[in-house]
Amino acid sequence: MTARAVTEATFDAEVLKSEKTVLVDFWAEWCGPCRAVSPILDQIASEHSDKIDIVKVNVDENPQLAMKYQITSIPAFKVYQAGEVVKTVIGAKPKPALEADLAAYIS
Repeated sequence: MTARAVTEATFDAEVLKSEKTVLVDFWAEWCGPCRAVSPILDQIASEHSDKIDIVKVNVDENPQLAMKYQITSIPAFKVYQAGEVVKTVIGAKPKPALEADLAAYIS
């Protein structure tokens, strides 16, 4: 399972109205750390698919979302529950560090 792309058109339905906890990866094609962390997010998505959905927002293609959620550096990860941001993580990290950041949502 890989993280699916979400756009300004689908963000409301797929993230804000989701029954599950959703981690949004704000990223860009040209961002090396974004590309490095992508397979780690895919692993977390498949290992914890019962607890959390992981989606990606390309900030170059969806600038309104990046502005709305104050994305000033990427990769940036925001965890949403019931339409609200409950956690923000900035920067690429190894899998154990990301899992520690997300422990409240995946364990």
